[in-house]
This record gives sequence, C-alpha cells and structure tokens, in this order.
Amino acid sequence: LSEKLQDTENEAMAKIVELEKQLMQRNKELDVIREIYKDANTQVHTLRKMVKEKEEAIQRQSTLEKKIHELEKQGTIKIQKKGDGDISILPVALGSGMVPAGAEAVPGPCATPGAVPSVPLPPPPPPLPALPGSPEAVPNGPVAVPPPPPPPPPPPPPPPPLPGPAPDASPKPHFPNPLGMGLFPLPVTCSFPGVFRALSAAVKIKKPIKTKFRMPVFNWVALKPNQINGTVFNEIDDERILEDLNVDEFEEIFKTKAQGPAMDLTSSKQKIPQKGSSKVTLLDANRAKNLAITLRKAGKTAEEICRAIHVFDLKTLPVDFVECLMRFLPTENEVKALRLYERERKPLENLSDEDRFMMQFSKIERLMQKMTIMAFIGNFAESIQMLTPQLHAIIAASVSIKSSQKLKKILEIILALGNYMNSSKRGAVYGFKLQSLDLLLETKSTDRKQTLLHYISNVVKEKYQHVALFYNELHYVEKAAAVSLENVLLDVKELQRGLELTKREYTMHDHNTMLKDFIQSNEGKLKKLQDDAKIAQDAFDDAVKYFGENPKTTPPSVFFPVFVRFVKAYKQAEEENELRKKQEQALMEKLMEQEALMEQQDQKSPSHKSKRQQQELIAELRRRQVKDNRHVYEGKDGAIEDIITALKKNNITKFPNVHSRVRISSSTAVVEDSQS
Repeated sequence: LSEKLQDTENEAMAKIVELEKQLMQRNKELDVIREIYKDANTQVHTLRKMVKEKEEAIQRQSTLEKKIHELEKQGTIKIQKKGDGDISILPVALGSGMVPAGAEAVPGPCATPGAVPSVPLPPPPPPLPALPGSPEAVPNGPVAVPPPPPPPPPPPPPPPPLPGPAPDASPKPHFPNPLGMGLFPLPVTCSFPGVFRALSAAVKIKKPIKTKFRMPVFNWVALKPNQINGTVFNEIDDERILEDLNVDEFEEIFKTKAQGPAMDLTSSKQKIPQKGSSKVTLLDANRAKNLAITLRKAGKTAEEICRAIHVFDLKTLPVDFVECLMRFLPTENEVKALRLYERERKPLENLSDEDRFMMQFSKIERLMQKMTIMAFIGNFAESIQMLTPQLHAIIAASVSIKSSQKLKKILEIILALGNYMNSSKRGAVYGFKLQSLDLLLETKSTDRKQTLLHYISNVVKEKYQHVALFYNELHYVEKAAAVSLENVLLDVKELQRGLELTKREYTMHDHNTMLKDFIQSNEGKLKKLQDDAKIAQDAFDDAVKYFGENPKTTPPSVFFPVFVRFVKAYKQAEEENELRKKQEQALMEKLMEQEALMEQQDQKSPSHKSKRQQQELIAELRRRQVKDNRHVYEGKDGAIEDIITALKKNNITKFPNVHSRVRISSSTAVVEDSQS
C-alpha cells in the first residue's frame, strides 16, 4: 500500500512539475518576446533616423543640382561627363570661352579630342630616335633571346614538380616500409594464431570445481586440452549436467577423510609431477580468496563470464555481480606476472582457478571500459527512477514557495509586528533572513503563556482568514528539504559521461544490437533528466534569491527546512490556540453554571447571598492588595532591563504598610460580620 501511495504521489508531483515547467517556459518565452519587441523598436527607431538623414541628403543633393544647372544656363560653368559616370565642372571665362576651355581641358582627359592634332605630333619624335637604336639590337636580340626563354621554362616547371614529387616521394618510401613491415608480420601473424589456438585450447580447460569435502581421485587418463578438438568431448557440456545433479548428496556419499589424493601407480609417469606440485598462484592470497568467493556466487565458467562481458550481456551477468567483479580488475603488476608466466610457456593447468580466470579476464580488450558500461547500463533505469522525483521535488517546492501570495502576506505580517516591537530600540527594517522565523517561538508574551507565533496565528485567523491555510500552497517542501541538489547534479553528469562512453564503445562495435537498443531507448530519457536538472537549479536559485539568500551558501538542505519548521510550528500554534479557546469556553460555561446555581440558592436563602457577597468583597480586597504590593513591569523586548530601571528610580524599601492594610481589612470584615 505504501508503495502504491508513493507511486501515486510521484505521479502527482510529476504532473505538477510538468505544469510548473510549462508555466516557466511560457514566462521565458514572454521575456524573450519582450526583448525582441524592445530590439525591434530600437531598430525601427534607428532605421527611421537613417531614412530621415538619407532624405535630407537627397534633398541637399537636388538643391545643389538645381543651382549647378542654373549656373550652367547662365554660362558661368561648363559640365563635362566622364566615361565612368562622373562629371567635371569647369569655369568658363567671360571673354573667350573656347581658349580657356582648351587650356583648362588639357589637364583633364576629357579635353583630348580637341588636342588630338597637336598632341600626336610631339609623341612620334620620341619613338623615332628609339627606333634607330633598336633595329640593331632587335635582330641580334631575337636570335639570342628566344633560345634562353625555352631553357627558363623547363626550370620553372621542375620547381613545381619538385615540391610535388618531394612530398610524393616521401610517402612512397613510407608506403613500401609499411607494406614491407606488413609482409613480414604476415608470417608472424600466421604463426601467432597457432600459438593463440594452443593457448586458447589450454585456457579453455574446464574450471576446477570447489568441493566442500575432499573427494577420492578417479584414476583416469585425461586428454590434453589440444587433443579434444574434433572429438565428442568438444560437443558436450558436462557443467550443465552438474547443475541438474544434487552434488551435495554426491559429496556426502563419496567424501573421504584422506588429506591428499591416493597415488596412481598405473599412471605414475603422469602423477609424478602432480605428486609434489601444488597449484601455482600469482595473485595475493586474500585477493584470490575473495575472487574465488565472488566467482562461486556467479556459478558461471570463466569462458561464460568473459563472453558475457565482451557482448555486454547483463542477462548472463547481473549488475550486482558486475559491480563486485569490478573490484578485481587486474592490476598492472598482476598483468605483468601473468604475461611472464605465459611467455615462459609454463603449463596453465598448474595455475589456480583464480589465476586462470584472471588470465582470461585480463585479455579482454578495454576491460575497464566495458565493465563500467555494463554497470552503467544495469543501473541506468534505477538511477533515472531515483533522481527524477528528487528534481521534481526541488522544482515544485521552489516554484510554489516563490509564487505563494499567502506566504508573502504572512511574511508581511511578521515584518510589521517585528518592526513594531523593535522600532523604539533598533529601528525599523525592510526585511529579515529566513532563519528569523525560528525566533517566533522564542519570543514569549508577558505571562509566558503564548509566543509571538501564537499571536500571529490569532491575528491571521481573525483578520486575514484567506491566508490562514498558506501552507497548502507550499508543495513538496519536506521532500525537497531532504534532497542534496549538488549530489543529484553530479549524478546527472555521471550519467551523461556514462552515455558518452557507451556511444564511443558502440562506434567500435556497430554490430552490437544491445548497445544500439539501449542508446536509442534511453538517450531521450537522459535528455529529459538533464532538462529537469537545469530547471531545478534555475528555479532553486531564483527562489533563494527571491527571499534574500545566497544560493552558494544556502543549499536546499538549509533553505527548505526553514519553511518545514515554520509550517510545523504554525500548525502547532493553531492547535494550541484552539485548545486554549476551548478550555476558556469550558471554564466560562462552568462559571455560568455555578453562577446560575448560586442565584438559585440566593433565592432560596437570603443569608447565603449576603455571605457570598462578603466572600467576594474579601477576595477583591486581597487582589487589590497584591496588585499594590507587586508591580509588574512590562517591556517590549527587554523586560529585565525595564525592571532594573524601575528599581533604580523607586526606593525598593518604601512599600506600603502591608500589616496596617491587613489589619484594616480584617477589622472591616469583623464589623461587617457583627452587622450581619
């Protein structure tokens, strides 16, 4: 039932957060539209100013053109158009217009047509003297000059090719080298597969079984690992049979108390090395022991485990086992020791089970990366399910606190009463820190029967009934108070890094459908979580700043608990006020009943009435006596200082004569008794 309620609450919170996000998005869009409108107005104003300036320039230009045409009509100036569309304005003399015009036109290119007859004559003489000197050189020149041009052209072409071939030539030697290098490794790689096949055959030896008790030796002659290829033993799976058998019963039946296996005399040649040889271990003893325990829990062979890691098979290897196995990633020293043992071609069957597993385990490419990806994929759904409600709680609480108008009214009442209490001594303030809300319970009334918060609760109920349930507008504040936003944001970043690592791995293994399906189905979920994280961060920062706090020094674990404590104390004050009112009402009803009963008794016996009146008079005199003898000094926030000040002003020894008043009151009572 609690799980269903939790799921329902999470769904409701998700809907609220979705609406809050839509509202925030609309507000952001509205702000963007306002900015665009503001920029558009600025641009329109600028364009209008530019158009106005352009119109003024056009108007000035048209005015100048009109004046120029008027001067041209008057004959004062002459306008000549150039080929590029420009014009030149030339002044015209009053007496002879053409001569000065020709003289003025000489510097300009436009005057060349009028000067054509005179200008060509001077230019020919310069070429004429040059011609006589050149003819002698020209005949000799062409003969000697043409041959040199052909040789220069070849040199220029070579320089371009030289830089080209140079780079081409440099790669060419590189290509042969790699190709040559590749040709030599080919035989090596051809020989390596044989070695690897032998090693793989040796590595694939059946994993020894850990038994609870020592078992007798079954004296058979075992085939070597490289001898089972192509045989029936290569097609059967005896380990699956063991899973179906009751091995505990088998051990109970065949267990022996012998401390060591019996000697096999028939195969002494094979047993001699095994007699004195113990399993070789290259791992630390404690590490090997813990690894054995972990592998025993999995119930899988080393081949199955390594194959599952290679293809990211989380169905074969649960995520819990993957996380446990990550603690046994081979260290650099362990890898060196295993490779050295392998290079020395020592028999792998002499290694312990843990060492043989580590031998295969360490040969997996990018082992750490693959294990990390498997742990990430296995925990992804749980991480999303855990982080999403926390972010939703932050968003809902932040937005609701900031947008609550009723809470704003409550704070307004608190500020008013606080300023009223402190104005005479500390002066008025314009706001207060949220931690001040905790002090409302410490500020008590004179009779010490209620606090300032009790009074505020009464004021709200009597004067501001519409804000009495302000706490209903604060959504999921308690949940948000328990969230560490910093850790949540770090977890979101870790998920992003995990997804990027998974994508990089997928680019290396395009054929892996498991990675492909995971990325396609969960990339959108992570994007949504990242959006929620940013919205939560922004909403929280806005809320904290809205209440005058610093987001850097006020995390959610400090900000939201203030409201949690305040709401709790306010509700308790409401309950106590209601309880006090009920008690006062019950007391009033009881007094009224007693008074009615006394009136009935007074009607029956007048003497009882007079006696009751005397008792009331004596009680009243005693109350007055106590009031005269005990002065109560009321203060606003410093009762002790006021009492000390009053004691300094008044002589504490000059109190009214208590004994005389007592005697007077007692004598008065005696007289009344005698009269009655």
